Amino acid sequence: MTGFLADDILPAAPEGLTTLHDREYRVRSYRAGEHEMVIHGAVRDQKPPGQYTPDDPDPLTIHHMQVELRVSFPALEITAAEVLFDTHPHTACPAVADRYGELVGLSIARGFINRVRELFGGPRGCTHVTALLLAMAPVAVQSTWSMRTTASRPTGPAGQPPMQSAVERERMWTGNVGTCHVWADDGEHVAALRA
Repeated sequence: MTGFLADDILPAAPEGLTTLHDREYRVRSYRAGEHEMVIHGAVRDQKPPGQYTPDDPDPLTIHHMQVELRVSFPALEITAAEVLFDTHPHTACPAVADRYGELVGLSIARGFINRVRELFGGPRGCTHVTALLLAMAPVAVQSTWSMRTTASRPTGPAGQPPMQSAVERERMWTGNVGTCHVWADDGEHVAALRA
């Protein structure tokens, strides 16, 4: 399998400015079978070399948390959740990790973001893990397209896209309606798909 691009997705630092902090989110999804996806997410906060300790050649990692979600397909229900506190500033930080087991049974589709904030916002969770979960949800939804595509590949003639009925095609895109301005229910894009 070919790797992903390794370049920096941010624009170059403006000339004359000094970097203060770097936060990186990485989320990747995997097909774990016909009816399951695994979503891995990580967040890492770093300070530039030498910012706190003069002559230190390495960046200082403040936070590095990882989340693994197992998600059923096509229901998009979380079946397992694990949180790992790899690097954290306080010894008590990992004490909240088990609370994220409350994700099991939730739909990662619509309503997930509000539910995560209710369950883990403020003192009920870790702000960094909670922010990571909010970044992971859209990846799970985006992965449904890939799950359907890979599931339907064998049915199409060699070298041709799989044949799908109008009902199957509509089922594939209706979950996006209302998610952004392009997918507005009364927008041009949705009207063209319905035509």
